[in-house]
Amino acid sequence: MSAPVLVASDLDRTLIYSSAALALTMPDPRAPRLLCVEVHESKPLSYMTETAAALLSDLGDAAVFVPTTTRTRKQYQRINLPGPAPTYAICANGGHLLVDGVTDADWHARVQARLAAECAPLEEVRQHLFDTADPAWVRKHRIAEDLFAYLVVERELLPEEWVKELAVWAENRGWTVSLQGRKIYAVPKPLTKSAAMREVARRTGAVLTLAAGDSLLDADLLLAADQGWRPGHGELADEAWTAPAVVALPERGVLAGERILREFLRTTRATAG
Repeated sequence: MSAPVLVASDLDRTLIYSSAALALTMPDPRAPRLLCVEVHESKPLSYMTETAAALLSDLGDAAVFVPTTTRTRKQYQRINLPGPAPTYAICANGGHLLVDGVTDADWHARVQARLAAECAPLEEVRQHLFDTADPAWVRKHRIAEDLFAYLVVERELLPEEWVKELAVWAENRGWTVSLQGRKIYAVPKPLTKSAAMREVARRTGAVLTLAAGDSLLDADLLLAADQGWRPGHGELADEAWTAPAVVALPERGVLAGERILREFLRTTRATAG
């Protein structure tokens, strides 16, 4: 058997979309049929097109598909993706590497050791967020997997200046800040999707790595892959971010997810051929 192609893809607003992020700008009769892939508290939450679902099923047979997300393990495990169950999944922005749904304890311990050595403690960041974020626009303070922090905010009330000041404060402590929809993430710099992707590539002997993502927290993943794609929406698109091996797609919303899967499958098949 030839060495596999590894496909590490972000999920939210890359492959799967909330109703608010679908961007169905076409006339209603021409809207794509959607498949619900996540239910939360008995309500449908995330979707992909039926065409994308079929593409993902094919991709799961052709490549090592690795869902790669900033979601916690619990948030990830409520997603029901089409196709074969992935052997590997990357959760908590690289803090947890799941193998057949179970955390790899050695990987997690290695990540924790790096964080302790290289950046300010989570508690210092949590306290700073608590002290400086205005309750007028903060809806929730959250800690994810004891690894990073995030706020759920009222986006229209959020002062841009506060986000910029937070980014500078965090930078000086070895952390990074990302604003995605209604969430502001504060994440330690060594906590990366790319490090976890490289580990899966090492274990699988992958000959080629492909990646996709839409946010600042996906930039390292896209740079680490042999080839990457980003949709026409999201933090990276807003910044007009690009790199030599990264294709900036024009599609926005759920149709971008479909296009990304077409590119993954086309490239995987070309490699196999």
